[in-house]
Amino acid sequence: MKTGVNTEIAFTHLLSRKRQTLVASLGVTIGIAMYIFMNSLTLGVNRYSDNAIFKSAPHLRVYKEDEMSKPLVRDYGKEGLPIIVNPKILNTSLNLVNPMKLLRDIQHQPGVVAAAPLVTANLFYTNGKSQVNGVANGVNILEANAMFNIESTMIDGDLRNLVNTPNGILLGVGIVNKLNVKMNDNINVISAAGVVKLMKVVGIFKTSFAFTDKSKSYVNLASAQQLLGQGPNYVTDIYVNVKDPASTPGYVIPLQNLTGYTVETWQVANEQAVAGSKIRGIMLGGISWAILLVAAFGIYNILNMTITQKLNDIAILKATGFSGKDVVRIFVMEAVIMGFIGTVFGVLLSLAPVYALSHVYIGADIGYFPIQFEPTIAIRGAWIGMIVTFCAGYIPARRAAKVDPLAIFRR
Repeated sequence: MKTGVNTEIAFTHLLSRKRQTLVASLGVTIGIAMYIFMNSLTLGVNRYSDNAIFKSAPHLRVYKEDEMSKPLVRDYGKEGLPIIVNPKILNTSLNLVNPMKLLRDIQHQPGVVAAAPLVTANLFYTNGKSQVNGVANGVNILEANAMFNIESTMIDGDLRNLVNTPNGILLGVGIVNKLNVKMNDNINVISAAGVVKLMKVVGIFKTSFAFTDKSKSYVNLASAQQLLGQGPNYVTDIYVNVKDPASTPGYVIPLQNLTGYTVETWQVANEQAVAGSKIRGIMLGGISWAILLVAAFGIYNILNMTITQKLNDIAILKATGFSGKDVVRIFVMEAVIMGFIGTVFGVLLSLAPVYALSHVYIGADIGYFPIQFEPTIAIRGAWIGMIVTFCAGYIPARRAAKVDPLAIFRR
């Protein structure tokens, strides 16, 4: 029965101070809306950044690390001299031993969704007197497309033409512009091994990354092996994709033990991009939390003022049988009601900037701004809003519960 009375008292306080209630609820509304908007913005931009990386980079890369020359005598003492004083990379093959077996073993690992062999060839693209320095990725193009969605970057031709054209090549748009070539033209490529090969342009792609578009191409695995003067078993890398890209560090040790080779995660290979994502998350997260805390202080101040103004009312309540817990419930209920109102309207208000920004056309391969309403963020924001407002109401409510009615009446 007393619970119903507590609720009535809480609503009476709120309705008797409509302006203060509105201001406090509006503060929570803006705080929740900005929290959801900022975190949706961070998630959208980071998601785009990661997807841009995954257009050309795998989640994991298995390869043979370059070996450095070392002193022939290790324990030469303080007085001795090392035989080798200028370590250099040893002239050893980067070929993976029995790569097809390694590929099958990796594909059967839990969590692995795709794995593909790769041969990288440094070369020159030439057309008449025009010459461009770059790198060709020798791949099974359909497997590579399944991993990197190369098809989404194609602006001319069809990547499947590469399957049916042994000497075909897919060129970045920057190379095409520099060489002044078009679809079905022939170009010469000269590898670092001195092998010259005539190749036919069967597709043109554009990633919107200038360095990639001006240097990178895709050729058949056999073509890359020929350019390096190697046999059909020559494979330098195995690219691996897993279900959850964030979990790649957990695959490093198992794959190293399985293959005996170095395993590199996409986070290590793209440390700058990962650092940028963390900076964005910390910066925008800090701003949204600051706004929420300002809203919480607004509720705290309003309730604190209410308690100061209503000390006589609190004393009467306690004198008529209301316990300290009842007083706490009354003021916490006021805070929660203001928080609930602010949270509901905050979630609704966040839809407007997210919707507006998602319809801003950026251009290039980005299209529209990479942001969308994230239900999980909205739910998390609602919970945080309610917890923050509860805490903001509980602190002054505890002070109200300690009011001594006799001391108030003596005044």
